[in-house]
Parts: sequence; structure tokens; C-alpha cells
Amino acid sequence: MHKNSIKTRAGSLVLATAALTTLITIASPAAFADQSDDAKHAERADTTRCKGLPNHGQLKAALGAAVGDDDTGLGNQMWATIVDDTGKVCAVAFSGLTLGAQWLASRVISAQKANTANSLSLDNFAFSTALLFSASQPGGFLFGLQHSNPVATDVAYKGPSANFGQHNDPMVNERIGGINVFGGGLALYSAGHVKMGGVGVSGDTSCTDHFIAWRVRTNLNLHHLAGIPSDNIIFDIAPNPGGGTGISASGFGHPTCPNGDAGDLADLPAVIQ
Repeated sequence: MHKNSIKTRAGSLVLATAALTTLITIASPAAFADQSDDAKHAERADTTRCKGLPNHGQLKAALGAAVGDDDTGLGNQMWATIVDDTGKVCAVAFSGLTLGAQWLASRVISAQKANTANSLSLDNFAFSTALLFSASQPGGFLFGLQHSNPVATDVAYKGPSANFGQHNDPMVNERIGGINVFGGGLALYSAGHVKMGGVGVSGDTSCTDHFIAWRVRTNLNLHHLAGIPSDNIIFDIAPNPGGGTGISASGFGHPTCPNGDAGDLADLPAVIQ
């Protein structure tokens, strides 16, 4: 790990670890157990809007702990956004001690990733943004997807900027839109494979964004995906003899990144039922 990574992240790790211990369980493991699909969906009006998802403080604690546990990428501080199952932004947070310790562009990118993962996932099918890279390249079966749903710029850049990353971030209670096609966006699942919304993380390499998003989702106990196809990142892109974009054997491959590749997948926590 880079020396700068250790120095940059160490300051927030102690605070984040302490804060994480205060996290309330967001979704009861039995909340949707043994219900029919119709029954699960009938509950959604009351259980899958923002009030049933992590708040700002819980997201910030989960993000800080995830950043501290990760040793890939550039060692940067991060942004994270949660949206509900309608795409409405519920919470925005950053790691690090102050606003400005992160890439500012990653605030909106994290929201775009959360929207993407939520809007393309179902109760029985989770689609991470990492799985969209190869499919959205020229010749891919989802080519052009990233241009199909523009970010709402009036929401993304509304002020005051002093509220960015706070409980009253200007994006909260708005729909950001956008489609992102590299790592960092994951759908959120309660027990019974009920999709609750999405989380997006941005601020480092796209591989590290995915690794940290994965840890954030675990920290929030919204990783109930066991038994459905995995939404984990796939590193299977081989060089293209004809030049240009490499070829993914699965069609869902993602490029490797500096200090972050397939070897780091084994360190990620498992999903649960």
C-alpha cells in the first residue's frame, strides 16, 4: 500500500471504526422471509423508501470503515450516495475529515452509480455498474447505454456547496438520474432478496470504488444476495488482436486497475441469504 494511502486514510479510520459500532441494523434479516413475491412488493410503499434505508450518519460511518479496511487503489478519500428503489437520493456522505479531501467530481458520480445499480437491478437479479463496462463498449450488446439517461444537472450542482456531503446535501430527496458503466455501484438487498435501492461509491480507481462499495453494503447489512447471480466485478478482459477495447469472455468484464485486480476479490466479505 502506498505511504500516502496510509497517511490519508489513517486519520479517519479511528473515527470511522468507532462510529461503525453505533450502526443500527437497517433491515431485519427476517423482515421479508417466507413471503410471496406479491407480499414483498405490497410492503414496499412502507419499507423501501428513504425512511427504511440508512441515514446520513450510518452511511458515513459505513463508508469510513470500508475505506479503512481497503488497501487497493490510490488511497483516496471517497464519496457515497444511497438512493431508494424509485431513484430518489436518501443520503450523501464523504470519508475524511473535511470537504475537499476527496475528488469533488466523485460526489455526483457516486449518485449516478447508485441510480444505475438500482434502476437496472431486480429482486432476483443484481446488476452492478462494474458488470456494464464491456457490454457498453462499441460492439457490446448494451453499447450506448451510458448516454441513455442523462444526469439531472440542476439537481447535481444545486447549492449551497457548504451542504455537500451533509445530512441536507442538495441532492437529498431529488432524483439524480444518470447511467454509469464502471465499478462502484451496487443494488441494496434486504432479507428475502428484496431490492431496497442502490449505493454508489466514487473517489479512487473504478476497481477500488467497487471494492469499497461492496464493503459499505456489507457494513449496512443490505447484502442479502445469496442464491441469486453474483454482482461482483469480473476481470476477464483479454487483449484484442485487432486493437481497441479488449475482449471479455463473459461479456461483463471490467478492466483491472493499478493496485487492484482479481487477487483482491478474495478479501471481500461474502453475501448472505
